[in-house]
Amino acid sequence: MSASRPPARSGPVRVGVLGTASIARRRLLPALAACPDTRVVAVASRALPTAEEAAAPYGCKAVEGYGALLARDDVDAVYVPLPAALHAPWVRAALTAGKHVLAEKPLSTDAATTRGLLALARDKGLVLSENVMFVHHARHAEVRRLIEDGAIGDVRAFHAAFTVPRPPDGDIRHSAGLGGGALGDMGVYPVRAALHLLGNGLRVAGAVLTTAPGSEVETSGAALLRTPDGASVHCAFGMGQSYRSLYEVWGERGLIRVEHAFTPPADHVPVLRVERDGRAEEVELAPDDQVANTVSAFAAAVRAGRSPDEAVTLRQAELLDAVRRAAGRPETGPENPDGPGSPDNPDNPDKPRSQ
Repeated sequence: MSASRPPARSGPVRVGVLGTASIARRRLLPALAACPDTRVVAVASRALPTAEEAAAPYGCKAVEGYGALLARDDVDAVYVPLPAALHAPWVRAALTAGKHVLAEKPLSTDAATTRGLLALARDKGLVLSENVMFVHHARHAEVRRLIEDGAIGDVRAFHAAFTVPRPPDGDIRHSAGLGGGALGDMGVYPVRAALHLLGNGLRVAGAVLTTAPGSEVETSGAALLRTPDGASVHCAFGMGQSYRSLYEVWGERGLIRVEHAFTPPADHVPVLRVERDGRAEEVELAPDDQVANTVSAFAAAVRAGRSPDEAVTLRQAELLDAVRRAAGRPETGPENPDGPGSPDNPDNPDKPRSQ
């Protein structure tokens, strides 16, 4: 990190929340409040009554307006659960205000903007983390261990899917102006899983993005990638389909299958199906809370003054851009650099995000 890193302070990381989206209320606010290494000090909304409702269970300050929260000197870090198109201006504003940032995925809607945000955080000595929570679940480390130990031999293929039923009309995922679409919201899961297990050397070989009649964003898609060693990687994603959340790693001797791979509740008992040399085994693991783990990892990064996932966050953004190009879709281009003066957030807590 840069020598301009803000001085460390003792005690929990003091966190403010920019917005009251469903994921903030359902998952991150409870986790931030429960973690001994973080303390929720403020929640901001465009409408003060909305902020008051979200802040009340945690006894923290309700703030009208995101800029007002960033101006507070009792906030060390912010969580940004805004629509994807608003991530970049508010992440940039938070970093400029000297705050560490945990931002919902995708960090921005294009790789150039993501690169610039990561560079800004680095220059200011601040932590910038993208909130991809499933990578903090212990079972994926067990899958990595099995692969590295040669349990299924050399990896030959990887198949992953994340699909969800159609969100209701008015959901932000249907809005092109707010950065909606299946690729950035659902496609990030199988792509990130491939990066997490197979490394950053992936390249896009082809892609399809499909837009349902009447939609202004892509509603489903698939991407074919390859590893440097020639293993194939197939990623499927979409909204308006039955729920699917899984991946399989195929090796020369067998396979590993993971169900409920991306958004399990904390009490879910994960089971890995391992097939090798003609035999199948189901390995039951202990439940794990990926949301709590994510919050703890962010707090640890702030304490260490280091953004541990910078390289994979950027590579993920580059691959999503490459998927758009391969599918013949225009890239979104760098987001408006004019900061919070860009179109504001509707801030409707009933408009859910995945996770």
